[in-house]
Amino acid sequence: MKDTYKTIIKASPEVLFKDRNSKFFGYAFPVRNEEETSMHLEELKSKHHKARHWCYAWQLGKSDFHYRVNDDGEPSNSAGMPIYGQIQSFEVTNVLIVVVRYFGGVKLGVGGLINAYKTAAQMALEQAHIVTRTIDEVFTISFDYPQMNIVMRLIKENNLKIIEQKLELDCMIYIAVRKKDAQAVFEKFDSTYKVKIRKLES
Repeated sequence: MKDTYKTIIKASPEVLFKDRNSKFFGYAFPVRNEEETSMHLEELKSKHHKARHWCYAWQLGKSDFHYRVNDDGEPSNSAGMPIYGQIQSFEVTNVLIVVVRYFGGVKLGVGGLINAYKTAAQMALEQAHIVTRTIDEVFTISFDYPQMNIVMRLIKENNLKIIEQKLELDCMIYIAVRKKDAQAVFEKFDSTYKVKIRKLES
């Protein structure tokens, strides 16, 4: 079971690829949803308001991926798909790649465009800080205060990550568990006297 994914943790520095007077500025952004992709695109359109094309591709999801590509007026499949190809090549997700083109007066042809957009996207990802993250499932553990020690011992023994906790007479702890360990951890708490564990739907 694959329970890790790669992503980037901050926007990459701007990169520039040139071909026959055309300039291709490449950017990579970490994104969590489509609203964030739109926000970054609007910012770049404002920054590069004299550019001719703002082509992009994004991919979202940790195990079930969905993506979008946009040629933004370039010939079909000459920009968005080459950019998306680099997202696949680097195996990253929750990422937006934008390549902004300033036309230099010389047509590059479809082959030239594919190469330029692919290269600018590749350069942007090479400058990005790519990290590997685990896919986690979140559980709530409910128990009475006298069970505190046994619950905390189980959390420590299994190196579990506490996201949030409410420790009063009725206690509740939210934990994140790596996907491949989730069933075993669930069973340990489920079989503990006076402790309830429940999986939160993502």
